[in-house]
Amino acid sequence: MEKRPLLEVKNLVTQFKTEDEYIKAVNDISFTLYKGETIGIVGESGSGKSVTSLSIMQLIPNPPGKITHGEIIYHTKAGKTVDLVKTKNDEMRNYRGNEIAMIFQEPMTSLNPVITCGNQVMESILIHQKISKKEARAKAIHLFNEVQLPTPELMLDRYPHQLSGGQKQRVMIAMAMSCNPNILIADEPTTALDVTVQKTILDLMQKLQQQHNMGILFITHDLGVIAELADKVVVMYKGKIVEQGPVLQIFSNPQHPYTRSLLACRPPLDKRLVRLPVVSDFMRRGDDGEIVELNKNVSAAVNSLAITVEERKQQHIELYKRDKILEIQNLKTWFPAEKTIFGKVLSYTKAVDDVTFDVYEGETLGLVGESGCGKTTLGRSILKLSEAHDGKIFYKREELLRMKESDFRERRRHMQIIFQDPYSSLNPRITIGDSIMEPMKVHNILPTAKERRDKVYDLLKKVGMEDKFFSRYPHEFSGGQRQRICIARALALNPEFIICDESVSALDVSVQAQVLNLLNDLKKEFKFTYIFISHDLSVVKFMSDRMVVMQKGKIEEMGDADEIYNNPKTDYTRKLINSIPKGTLEDIKASISKKELNVLST
Repeated sequence: MEKRPLLEVKNLVTQFKTEDEYIKAVNDISFTLYKGETIGIVGESGSGKSVTSLSIMQLIPNPPGKITHGEIIYHTKAGKTVDLVKTKNDEMRNYRGNEIAMIFQEPMTSLNPVITCGNQVMESILIHQKISKKEARAKAIHLFNEVQLPTPELMLDRYPHQLSGGQKQRVMIAMAMSCNPNILIADEPTTALDVTVQKTILDLMQKLQQQHNMGILFITHDLGVIAELADKVVVMYKGKIVEQGPVLQIFSNPQHPYTRSLLACRPPLDKRLVRLPVVSDFMRRGDDGEIVELNKNVSAAVNSLAITVEERKQQHIELYKRDKILEIQNLKTWFPAEKTIFGKVLSYTKAVDDVTFDVYEGETLGLVGESGCGKTTLGRSILKLSEAHDGKIFYKREELLRMKESDFRERRRHMQIIFQDPYSSLNPRITIGDSIMEPMKVHNILPTAKERRDKVYDLLKKVGMEDKFFSRYPHEFSGGQRQRICIARALALNPEFIICDESVSALDVSVQAQVLNLLNDLKKEFKFTYIFISHDLSVVKFMSDRMVVMQKGKIEEMGDADEIYNNPKTDYTRKLINSIPKGTLEDIKASISKKELNVLST
């Protein structure tokens, strides 16, 4: 049976005008998406993945951006063939949301903060479908159930700020699915989700795809997800497609050095590395602009970075001789769930419920669990950004919870946090240079503005960014670049203790490897101590000395990170580990066989 194309991108060029030059963010790319097919688009931050999706949706801001060449041929539900590049905005509104839906990367900036989540989903349904408000509400509740939001009826009436990052992303997914689109463009749709919910969402997307013969463009930095979800892979580098082909071919026999380097950057689950390989270990650009391959043997390069069990044991013997920097005792952070009309609290949501653990100087303690388990609230409670209900927190033997605010402010400069959502963490009205410099001014770090400016240049260099970015604003950067800016800002006060709250969740695999290596290098150089919060167990396993697994506000399991991964003690931990998309060739073959069976059954 002949496959029917849904979308044909032909020689597309999208460029942006800066003060100095025109930059081709997408440079002469071509690919075809067929009915019932999933194309995975991968590449580094700034490679043009998201600009490709925004070009298809005709959401490129003009100025400074503009599609200057090429065609985007879309085959509509009604059987028409249209070139989206030439489609007028009024007509385009009929396709956006209804026929071509998009899940954006950052849910906090995509959701309206003054409208309830339910009304935002219902709005999309009511615009494109001739049904009553009551029916739209029932459909919204059904969608919230499908994406596994807890208590869907209550979630319907909540505002975005009342939801966790993962819950906000699930609202976005429900909104995108609401009109049964012809094409679903998913730009990092599972970035903020824990592995169990991610698995549920991916299964849901595949189920809907099978039911409606929907085409999916899936943009992600997680190659494990791409391996198990995609039929075809498109690899982008600096605005160009360097390789594309069937998923098994790309993973088993990648032809381009950039593709090989991306596959090498993934944190391995079967061994512990002293550092992660990065793209520059495998390739570089020559003076003529051509790519020069440095190392073809990916597996040998990865194995050379592995650490033995005995070496790790010796490191831990030395580590746990040190003093405790942080002691958490019976910490409880509860939020009122129900109140009387007079304000009396009837019940609480126990976000953190009687949690006790210690952190040693120079240790990285991993904190992992499903969305809503209390990870982020615990981190915020330690820094007094969320008010604790009860318990004690000792930092260098000083009790923090009962300390005066004036005294705590001085301690606070030594304790920093890198937040989950980089866009909402940065002031959109000030340049990134001033954002990084601001905490130095507040705490009187360095005597002159010039010295602070020089310090910012040094921090930007440390996180892999250029001096010229100093005067640019947050909206001019990709999600991954914004996260690196937030890391630079956290380092500005020379802290001793840093809480990384999903600090690499927005980063593609190659930049993630660079940032994780950077965090480890800075830890060695400045003797940092980390609490590393993440839903990605492979990242937590790579980073952590010990791991704490949380569920429903309580500690489910705690111990050596490798030991927990290899020999989990509880069913909950086993469930988390089994949900990790591993991206092995066996998994890819199993996924292909499953899809073929589904096609035959329909």
